[in-house]
Amino acid sequence: MDRTETINHVAAELHASEKAIDAAIVQATTLVQAMIGARAQMSLSPVAGAGSQARAMEAIAALSSAREAMVACHSELAKDHRRLGYGTYNVGPLDKPADAEWGTGPKPLVESVATHLKAV
Repeated sequence: MDRTETINHVAAELHASEKAIDAAIVQATTLVQAMIGARAQMSLSPVAGAGSQARAMEAIAALSSAREAMVACHSELAKDHRRLGYGTYNVGPLDKPADAEWGTGPKPLVESVATHLKAV
């Protein structure tokens, strides 16, 4: 492989890894939703299955940490790319806002949920 092919290969693996983590988060949250739905459908106490549900939520938190680490990896790879003098790099398969549009960080979960519920 030449340099361009090698760089494109790493970029493709990075995007695949990001997508896989997002898919795992979606699947894990679907599991928790199914657990809660099953408990409600069976008219069981919230105590029933609380331990397993807590473990599933721990897994979601771990996946969130993995996602943050992968985003940091993405940023570091972009810096490496520029430091090594390879110039402009591919944007990737997703549209991304400019740094200025990110603001000070993500909205608090409570605010995001409230906004979503108003929209629904």
